[in-house]
Amino acid sequence: MSTKRRKVIAGNWKMNMTPSEAKELVKNIYAEVKGTKHCDVVVCVPAIDIPAVAQAVRGTCVKLGAQNVHFAEKGAYTGEISANMLKDCGVEYVIVGHSERRQYFGETDETVNKRAKAALDAGLTAIICVGEQLWERECGITAEIVSRQTKLALYDVPAEQLAKVIIAYEPVWAIGTGKTATDEQADEVCGIIRQVIADKYGKDAAKKIVIQYGGSMNAKNAAGLLSMANIDGGLIGGASLKPADFAVIVKAAQ
Repeated sequence: MSTKRRKVIAGNWKMNMTPSEAKELVKNIYAEVKGTKHCDVVVCVPAIDIPAVAQAVRGTCVKLGAQNVHFAEKGAYTGEISANMLKDCGVEYVIVGHSERRQYFGETDETVNKRAKAALDAGLTAIICVGEQLWERECGITAEIVSRQTKLALYDVPAEQLAKVIIAYEPVWAIGTGKTATDEQADEVCGIIRQVIADKYGKDAAKKIVIQYGGSMNAKNAAGLLSMANIDGGLIGGASLKPADFAVIVKAAQ
C-alpha cells in the first residue's frame, strides 16, 4: 500500500494544565516544532484551555484539538460541549471514544459513532480511538475487537467524510502503563484497521486514511513505530506535556 499519507502527531493533554499553564506549554511546544512542514502537529487540550490555546497557536504550525464532543447540536445536556461550539473557538480536531472516556464515563460504541458523526458534520476532523484490553489480546481476539469498534464508529459515515477521519489504535493495556506494543504488533493491528476501511470504502480510501498509534508512544520508541508501513502518526499522552520529547516525536515522523 502507498505510504504517501501525511503523518499527524497529536498530543492528548488529558486533564492537565490550567489556561495560563496551557498558554505557556504551547508556546514552548511551538518553539521546539516551528518550521515543521512534513507532518501536522496538533494539541488536544482540556475544554477550559481552548480559548487561551487558540490565541497562542494562531499563525503557527500547531493546530488545535479538543478531547471530546457531544452528539447533539444544543439542548439540555449540562456540562457538555457541541461540535459547533468547538468550531467557533477555532478547534479543528477532536478526539472521539478515547479508552478513558469508555472506561470511566460510560462511552459506548453507539455514542462514539454519534459523536464522530456530529464532529464530521460540523467540519471537524475526528480522531476516533479503538483498541483492545489486555485480556482481549490474551484471548486472541484483538482483530475482532478493533474491527468491530472501527465498523461501529463509522456506521453511516459517508465516503466523502472519510478525509476528515483519523483512526487512532490505542491498545488499552499500553496507555499510561509504560508498556508499548512492539513496532510489529502495532503495525499489524493498524493493517487490520486499514483492511476494514478497504472492505467498507474500497482500496483507495484505505490507502489514504491516516491511522495513528496511541499506546505510550514516546521520544525513545517513536522512530521505530513511525517507520512502520501502516502507522501514520501518533496520539501522544504523557510525552505531549514535555516540549522537547514531543518535538523528538514530531521529528521522527519524517
